[in-house]
Amino acid sequence: MDKLIIEGGRRLSGTIRVSGSKNAALPILFAAILCDGPASLGNVPDLRDISTTLNLLETLGCQIQKADGRCSMECRNLHSEAPYELVRTMRASVLCLGPLLARTGRARVALPGGCAIGARPVDQHLKGLERLGASFHIDEGYIVGKCKKLTGTRVAFDMPTVGGTENLLMAASMASGETVIENAAREPEVVDLANFLIACGANIEGHGESVIHIQGRESLHGCAYDIMPDRIEAGTFMVAAGITRGELLLENCPHDELKAVIAKLAEMGMEIGRLEDGRTRVKCDGRLDCVDIKTQPYPGFPTDMQAQIMALMCLSRGAAVVEESIFENRFMHVQELLRMGANIRVSGRTAMVKGVRRLSGAPVMASDLRASASLVLAGLAAHGITDISRIYHLDRGYESIEKKLNAVGAAISRQSE
Repeated sequence: MDKLIIEGGRRLSGTIRVSGSKNAALPILFAAILCDGPASLGNVPDLRDISTTLNLLETLGCQIQKADGRCSMECRNLHSEAPYELVRTMRASVLCLGPLLARTGRARVALPGGCAIGARPVDQHLKGLERLGASFHIDEGYIVGKCKKLTGTRVAFDMPTVGGTENLLMAASMASGETVIENAAREPEVVDLANFLIACGANIEGHGESVIHIQGRESLHGCAYDIMPDRIEAGTFMVAAGITRGELLLENCPHDELKAVIAKLAEMGMEIGRLEDGRTRVKCDGRLDCVDIKTQPYPGFPTDMQAQIMALMCLSRGAAVVEESIFENRFMHVQELLRMGANIRVSGRTAMVKGVRRLSGAPVMASDLRASASLVLAGLAAHGITDISRIYHLDRGYESIEKKLNAVGAAISRQSE
């Protein structure tokens, strides 16, 4: 098992290219199950979750070739079982339910794992697919689904759910008739999935809004498509510039999809702007100010950036309230930040952060993907050495993060524990 050793106190300066989006790539890879012909995907990040997904797709019968950030795949002789050995480490594996049911009429998928940041039940997925005509039961830890033919209908989610919206989008693309999804998730990754499906011949309107209309097709064809850049990785690098009082140029940055994050960082005192060449310039000249944060579904402030901005506020002036409205257990990074000298008090889903003058390096342990990122950020600014264990979480969502940060002035080494 690897760990990261960070020598803090170095100002970051230079250019970083943002990788393809993990949260967009995963559903699009599963959506390729729907295609009659080959699909060629570009800007696919080299991440543990991507490797797990490709292994799972091969187990399901897909033929895959991957090289230089491009993934070519063809899914013809499909199997219907997603085994526990592959599913247990990655929650997104439940996204094969919709396309398997639409393409084969059956699916047997192990109940998913992933980061332990909250319950995140799959009941919204199942209820939506049941409305299309599927039936489900649980058998020895597996979700077993079957259908004769999915039929379009109106589906109203109890609350916006990214994964549920994605599963319904994929399934409805090959259902008979029209499906209307109400209270749909509006995240850019949902839009990217819809755009891929449209490129494959699907008829979808309203993606990016709360109501989506899908006219089902008998079949979908393959296509060539490039995955959108990762807005959470980009936001993490923006915070890295702020916490080290540095200046970074971000290439391939999804600027428009980060408006809520950029607005908060600007309110704290950072300078962030898009240049004529398309790059985003991020600069911090001095100590920042704490600001209140409440995580919300898109276009609100993303829960996946909560831990990172909390690390930044630990070294900012004043105090602020961070309210986590998406997941009930997403403050596990707080105890590790306290070990580094942060001043944070948690009550339920609310954390009060009071800025301190300095953090000190310490041995810390990552509990989930975004918590890992917050500890890396804190380590970049801390005095002394920060030793972060259990970074396999980090490798699930950040492509070569230590190499990218070292190239702009950080001092991070990877070691085996």
